[in-house]
Amino acid sequence: MSEISPVKNFLAGGFGGVCLVFAGHPLDTIKVRLQTQPTPAAGQPLMYNGTLDCAKKIISKEGFTGLYKGMLAPILGVTPMYAVCFLGFGIGKKLQTPSEPNNSYSPTQLFKAGMLAGVFTTAIMAPGERIKCLLQIQAASQGKPKYAGPMDCARQLYREAGLFRGIYKGTVATLLRDIPASGIYFMSYELIKRSITPADSDPSSLSVGRVLFAGGMAGIFNWAVAIPPDTLKSRLQTAPAGQYPNGLRDVFKELVAKEGVMSLYKGFTPVMLRAFPANAACFCGFECAMKFLNWAAPSL
Repeated sequence: MSEISPVKNFLAGGFGGVCLVFAGHPLDTIKVRLQTQPTPAAGQPLMYNGTLDCAKKIISKEGFTGLYKGMLAPILGVTPMYAVCFLGFGIGKKLQTPSEPNNSYSPTQLFKAGMLAGVFTTAIMAPGERIKCLLQIQAASQGKPKYAGPMDCARQLYREAGLFRGIYKGTVATLLRDIPASGIYFMSYELIKRSITPADSDPSSLSVGRVLFAGGMAGIFNWAVAIPPDTLKSRLQTAPAGQYPNGLRDVFKELVAKEGVMSLYKGFTPVMLRAFPANAACFCGFECAMKFLNWAAPSL
């Protein structure tokens, strides 16, 4: 089993994460706007009538850069987050002994290693997600913006509610989303890579096109699991203080009672449109960076 290099995982994971944000943030903005749009009064239409309508209204009101609102927060978080994510997956594999021929891990072992990666990333992802969601919905609201940017948003949250109730609000929701979703994410990526690897070849030598396909499909499977808890998380993290005293339970009850079970899948279309290219870019960036680092600094 190859030795895990924390430095290489940090650099390659960070590069993959930056690729993911640039490729997927516009559709992530649309997803959050759809998930958090207010329930209209009787007889009134929805603010956004689907993915394309949301995109058109954002661009017409805020310009094309409106689709990239709130991107600085995830950009600042992706380098350590994806470094820790890929490192966590590697450590998760190292803690287990491969149970299949050719020193391969079983699907269950890959799923467990992926879940560990989800735990590792939450400490970094939760505050970034909180700030990102607030900045994304702020742009759609009327009146003077409350936050001047990510750092101002973090400062105000800390002053108003402290570290855990303010900046880290929604951490449990993030864990409930990321632990199972990360397990599916890495398991599906590794299994798809194996299935499309030509005979007598190694998965690590796959072409860019095949890596893009495996990464994109992993993103699809990841979000198929993650959308319901992600909807609850977005509602909780953008709600005024005190609106949901019992956290996720209150969000779930209110959402299902008012809008039905399918409301948990709000933003499904932009999520799935984003999932393939964003995660294809992430895994391709990671694999390319690892190959470069293995060539440029094999002993790093």
